[in-house]
Parts: sequence; structure tokens; C-alpha cells
Amino acid sequence: MKNKILMIIAFKGFRDEEYFIPKSFFESKGFFVETASTEKGLAIGVYGGEANVRLKKEEINVKEFDAIIFVGGPKALDYLDNDDFYKIAKETFEENIVLGAICIAPIVIANAGLLKGKRATVWSSDTQKKPIKLIKEKGAKYDGKEVVSDGNIVTGNGPDAANIFAQKINQVIENLTKITN
Repeated sequence: MKNKILMIIAFKGFRDEEYFIPKSFFESKGFFVETASTEKGLAIGVYGGEANVRLKKEEINVKEFDAIIFVGGPKALDYLDNDDFYKIAKETFEENIVLGAICIAPIVIANAGLLKGKRATVWSSDTQKKPIKLIKEKGAKYDGKEVVSDGNIVTGNGPDAANIFAQKINQVIENLTKITN
């Protein structure tokens, strides 16, 4: 175990709870949490929370981490839904490192081609079902639960699931560590 987790956020408009609740949980378990985005500096959440981004996407070495997590929020897809982050997600998966995505961010890993045949969840609402349609179109087996894990991939459906999402990521890290030791 490396005892490091990387959380990738939108530089402006990440969902505060989906970043700060898991970050606090991981730190309470002894993990060092690093934050990455498209630029370095002070990232601002949708509710004004501030996160210190120390890594730009180009500087990410997935092998340094036990888990890499894509955080959702209203601007997540604007910043994270692109080839650079697809590459990071693919490398994470190929290295058998835990890959997490919460809220709208499972669309990023679906667009990277990593949810084909995998059970997953994603944010939706009574009036907005498009995210479910998008991950299904990419081959995901949509599961309406708050948090779903399938192999080394963990998805959560939004801010209310942030704590359970963090717990599940920790559990999957522990399970992978037992297998490799």
C-alpha cells in the first residue's frame, strides 16, 4: 500500500461534499490525499469550498496512488470529460488501482470505455435521466444504488452518497492489498 489517494476535481465548480467528505474520511484512515485538476492553485467548489491543487493532469503518475477518484459537480464534465483524463482513467484501471467516480463523473470513466459490462451508478434526478442513458450507451449495467463497486471500479451517485462512497473505496483498496500481498 502506498497510502496515497488522488482526487481529481474541476478547477471551478466541483461538488464540495463529494470532495471534502471523502478526503476527510481517507485522511482519518491514514491516507495522504493529493488533489489534481487542469491547473494548480486554489480550486473553488460550487458552494465556495477551497481545495489546494498541487498537481496538474500532466504531472499525474497513477502508480503512486492506491486510488484515483474523479469528483463530480456542475462543472466536472467541462473540465474532466476529455482524452487527457480518459488516459489517466485507463491507466489506473490497467494498473489495477482503485478507480472511483462520483455524481456525474462516472460519465468520464464510461467515455474512457471502462464501464463496458460493469455495474455502475451515476447521478440522476426525477427530471434528468440523461446521465443514466449516457453510461448505458457506453455499455454500463446501470444500478440505481447509491454506491456500486465492480472489480476495482467504484461509482457513487451524488453528494448524499459521499461517505458511503469513501468507505467502499477504502474497502476495495484493502481487498486489493490483501490479494497482492
